[in-house]
Amino acid sequence: MLPSQALLPAVLFALAALRALASDTFLAAVYEHAVILPHPTQEPVPASDALALMNRNMDVLEGAIKEAAQQGAHIIVTPEDGIYGWQFTRESIYPYLEDIPDPAVNWIPCTDPSRFGPTPVQERLSCMARNNSIYVVANIGDKKPCDSSDPSCPRDGRYHYNTDVVFDTQGKLVARYHKYNLFRSETQFDYPKEPEAVTFETPFGKFGIFTCFDILFYEPAVVLVNKMQVDTVLFPTAWMNVLPFLTAIEFHSAWAMGMGVNLLSANTHNTTMAMTGDGLFTPEGPAAYHYDSDTEEGRLLLAELSARPRLSPTYPPAVNWSSHATSIEKFAGENDTFSGAVRKDIFTFRELRHKDGNYTVCQGDLCCHLVYQMSNKRRDEVYVLGAFDGLHGSLIKYHWQICTLLKCPSTNLSTCGQPVETAQTKFDMFSLSGTFGTSYVFPEVLYSGVQLAPGEFEVLHDGRLKSKHGTSKPLVTATLFGRLYEKDQPHPLRISL
Repeated sequence: MLPSQALLPAVLFALAALRALASDTFLAAVYEHAVILPHPTQEPVPASDALALMNRNMDVLEGAIKEAAQQGAHIIVTPEDGIYGWQFTRESIYPYLEDIPDPAVNWIPCTDPSRFGPTPVQERLSCMARNNSIYVVANIGDKKPCDSSDPSCPRDGRYHYNTDVVFDTQGKLVARYHKYNLFRSETQFDYPKEPEAVTFETPFGKFGIFTCFDILFYEPAVVLVNKMQVDTVLFPTAWMNVLPFLTAIEFHSAWAMGMGVNLLSANTHNTTMAMTGDGLFTPEGPAAYHYDSDTEEGRLLLAELSARPRLSPTYPPAVNWSSHATSIEKFAGENDTFSGAVRKDIFTFRELRHKDGNYTVCQGDLCCHLVYQMSNKRRDEVYVLGAFDGLHGSLIKYHWQICTLLKCPSTNLSTCGQPVETAQTKFDMFSLSGTFGTSYVFPEVLYSGVQLAPGEFEVLHDGRLKSKHGTSKPLVTATLFGRLYEKDQPHPLRISL
């Protein structure tokens, strides 16, 4: 006898939980969504128009969620701004916001939609999760009233928060996260008064969640991994790619390896704004990733991941990121260096003038060391070793230490550091290291055509980023991204207090 319709979600949840408990792995999905955008306006549109737009985007997301569930996925992450887009003023965002309660209220919007007032978006997301027996992660906007008793209350009497929500396989709201590090254009939102470290338990591991720009900061990103000991981070993002490095797939993969956790990165897709690149990243490298700057299509990715990667026999050992570099007194070779800009950051560069060699370049407290051998030294391609030690950013400034082996766009050295996607030169070997003043270092290699190099490099325990058997494709950059969180400038909210 078949279970009744009312009992079916509970039965599916129990079966899914048993499957997950029986395995040390889980099937994860991310969806890169080509968001349907509203017409830019300074004034609020009617609530019905706002909901109509959001429903169009949720129609697309629901299709991806159903497909992921049919393939056995336990959880799916959708992008930041994936339901209503961006380019809002504070006034025009309001019709798109809902009151999102604390998950402690034990609420299933799908079965009790009016408990907290009109919440059609949360109701629909909850039903997507419940009807497909899958965890659903989405990014929406939260509104919270305030009054004159709160000295920080905005003039319009409400707080607006860029917010991630998670619904479990029964459709229950199990997590709510307010983005703490807003990007410079997010003036429609408010900063939360305190950073949030949001976690929740599942049969297939402990999860944490934060949004886009948050990944670059100690709070909440490092706190979740080191203090809360999460196994997997959920990461809705709207990432604008910055070549020659800091593309979405490049840095997100590097972060997962450097922090030793899974990262489920779901990006928005908008080629006009250089938004593309999502993936399922692990401590060992990318399990699956996607980068497409040519079409306007969304993309669903799935991969089986370790539920508790720290317990995996393949979990990478601890790395002393400065051990090798600080043991080297000096490399032989030319001492000539020159300055070049990567966006607004001034790097110190040295040109690799020979087919092979040992090179060093220093800036501030950082010295970067490189041993390399090119497969062929092309006259029409120039590579440099670069070092950067300083603050980056505008509204929120943060401290980088970067060592990079980098291809220049042309033979004119003044172009070194400018965006480049393609290359022709392969390397028989390279070994890159630096005298980092931090244990937070993120390694990654980027090949021609904005492709990653899974399995083709390794990080040794003494801090060397080293090719295993040469590069199978032409190299654009090999980079070690170091973060000195203790040298960051204060959070903007702390400055304003």
